[in-house]
This record gives sequence, C-alpha cells and structure tokens, in this order.
Amino acid sequence: MSLATPTISKPSLSWKTKIAMSIITAVTDASSRTDGTVNRRLSDFLDPRCPPNPNPINSVSSSDVTVDPLRKLWFRFYTPCPATEPPSSAALPVVIFFHGGGFAFLSAASKAYDAVCRRLSRILPAYVVSVNYRRTPEFRYPSQYEDGFDVLKFLDADEDDNGPFSLPQNADLSKCFLAGDSAGANLAHHMAVRAAQAGFRTLKVIGLISIQPFFGGEERTESETRLVGAWLVSLSRTDWAWKVFLPEGSDRDHAAANVSGPNAVDISKLDYPDTVVLVGGLDPLKDRQRRYYQWLKKSGKEAELIEYPNMIHAFYIFPEIPESRQVFSQIKQFVTKTLSKSKL
Repeated sequence: MSLATPTISKPSLSWKTKIAMSIITAVTDASSRTDGTVNRRLSDFLDPRCPPNPNPINSVSSSDVTVDPLRKLWFRFYTPCPATEPPSSAALPVVIFFHGGGFAFLSAASKAYDAVCRRLSRILPAYVVSVNYRRTPEFRYPSQYEDGFDVLKFLDADEDDNGPFSLPQNADLSKCFLAGDSAGANLAHHMAVRAAQAGFRTLKVIGLISIQPFFGGEERTESETRLVGAWLVSLSRTDWAWKVFLPEGSDRDHAAANVSGPNAVDISKLDYPDTVVLVGGLDPLKDRQRRYYQWLKKSGKEAELIEYPNMIHAFYIFPEIPESRQVFSQIKQFVTKTLSKSKL
C-alpha cells in the first residue's frame, strides 16, 4: 500500500514534543565530536534508562539475558502477562527488535525503547527480544551485524547451550519477526538477509517491520537536501554517523548503507520475509526509504509502504502523538496478516 504525500512545511507536533526533540538533537550534537569520537559520559548521562522488571509494567514483564559477557552482548526479553495473552497453550510469535540511534547512541535499556518494546509485546501480543548491540565508533561495522546475528543463533540453539535461559513453551520461533527503527531497521534488514542465507534449525523469519530505516548513499536525494534543518537526521549528522560506522576508506555506497545501490546484495532468490516500511513525510531519509520499498518490490518480495505525511524522524516513540498509536495499530495489522498467511 502506498499513500501519496503532499508537500508540507511544518510538522504537526505539540510544543512538548518539539521541546523534547530539540533537547535530544542538542545532546546528540554535543556528544558527537568532530574527530569521530563520542562523549560517552555526556550521551549516557542524558539517556534515561530502565532496569528489567519481573513484575508486570503495563501488563508486560522483562528480564535481561546475557549472550556473550566478553563483548557485553545481551538482550532484554519481554513477556506479555496472562491478562493480555491468549490461553497458555496458544503459540505467540517472537519479535526481535533493534533500537535506533545512528549505531552510536541509545541502548536496549533506554527508557524510550523499553516503552516501545512493552507496547509491542502487549498490543500484538508477542514475546519481544530487544538486542543490545555494540555501538560505534568504539566498535565499527560489522560489529553490530555480528551481534545481531549471534542473538539469532543464540535463540535458535538447543536450550542446553543457552545456560539458564529458555524460551517459554508457547514462544513460536517458526513465526519470527524482525523489527527496528532508524539504524535498528538497517540492522533488521541485514539480519533478514543473513537469516535467509543461514538455514536455521528452528528460527524462521516470516516478517520484517522497518520503521523509518536509516540508509545512505553517495548521491544526495531531494528530501535530504530540502529538509536540511530537520531534527536528528540532517545531512551533517547522517554523514558523521556513516563516517564513524563504515570501514575505513569506504564511502556511503557500501552495501551496509546503500542497500539498494550499486553494491547491493541480490535478494531475488532469497526467502526474504514480507516487509512493511513506515515513512515520515518530514523525514530527510524518506526518499531512501521509498527506494528501499521499490527495490524490494522489484526483487519480487512482498512489501507494503505506509506514509505519515506530517511526521518527522522517530515520531512514533512519542505516545502523545496520535500517529504513534496508528503505527502500533498498523504493525498489529501487518503481524496478524502475516501470521494468517503463514498458516496457509
């Protein structure tokens, strides 16, 4: 589904949201040094975090699971409590979520993403695995992709290999969804490709939820040059993010950034999952996100494009925005439809 986007000059946001976005943008700018390093003390100090809680919050409990203590690789596991679950014998899908932050900021414990994953777990309902991958510039590409794929392998492994952690009996890994926003959606795409190439024992990715994915390229798009004053993802900020993420000497047409560009992986023969791409009309990345959708379709894949004309990058994390509620409703519709299709 593709919805036309009229030309709109200003986002439809409350003053509360505008102030929050201004603060987030200012902190990101202050933490991103021109020498390609991050003021980690400042960025982490101003990133409020939540601990896991075995007691349900908003009908969802959570726990942290270590995958590799040496590289501090872990994930937060969200469980919808019985009030929102079907009968315990009914299988629930597993959603593997990757947070945004330009590969450099935020974490699975960030307050905003803890709230997002609780909403997903409750609304779908589903078990949600929120991956805490290593961040750049301390750890460049492909560290983040290696971390994400190792979490997939961990979930697919025999329970005896995973220490004290085991998935609930009604967690159905054959009905797995990948999800992420911004840089996390970039990760989700690459994990979908790797999963299709891997041939897992039990885990099967049947759906991909791509929320305003972060892609790049050497050629400037119309939306990037027109929306130069945007919060969070202006050209100067995205250029900095790619510079500290990609391998030394690479440009933005690297396959990690320009997934549909000259160095793209051919997915036409892969069992790539059904995908929904969510786009904001005032997001400088929107042209690249549309190209991604078009590339999926040209590659013979099932894809849906949903646009929110008045919305900026990362709008969906603000629950006070009406369109945020629409996003979660659209995601639920996509998951329900994809689950029904998988049963045919």
